Amino acid sequence: MANPALKLPSYDDILALPENVIGEIINGRLEVQPRPAPKHALTSSALGGELFRPFQRGGSPGGWWILDEPELHVGGHVLVPDLAGWRKQRMPQLPETAWFEIVPDWVCEVLAPATAKIDRSEKMPIYASLGVFYCWLIDPILHTLETYRLQEGHWLLQQSLKDDDQVSADPFAEHSFSLSHLWE
Repeated sequence: MANPALKLPSYDDILALPENVIGEIINGRLEVQPRPAPKHALTSSALGGELFRPFQRGGSPGGWWILDEPELHVGGHVLVPDLAGWRKQRMPQLPETAWFEIVPDWVCEVLAPATAKIDRSEKMPIYASLGVFYCWLIDPILHTLETYRLQEGHWLLQQSLKDDDQVSADPFAEHSFSLSHLWE
């Protein structure tokens, strides 16, 4: 018999957290992580910088919103990927709310020792079930990038890159850059 004293976490629980942490509701559990470490933040910022000019600001290939740590309220979850992107044809304008209810076309998780297990074993399956088309996993400690494409509801590994390999990966294959641009 279920314990009536136990309650599922709500968005109010996230709002009550201290400012120096990130809260997510994943599979009915409140997950709390510290803000990203400097190497993690640098990698995320550098990737956003690589993609912003050609895809969000540029004319060609253009047509994307690329955002750092957007809060997603989707499928009963509250998720905060390190980066996410929406094709402007699917989301012509940014929402007025502080969160997004439209599933992104692409997400990127920058792996950290404290979050890699959840990113891989819980968030990736959720992203797949929601219909996110592309997922990238970057490890700033190991200097690796894995790119995935959703195929028939499952993630298909497209590329596994390391160190200073050249990146040209879906959905941003029109732009290439050295993976080493993401490391300090």
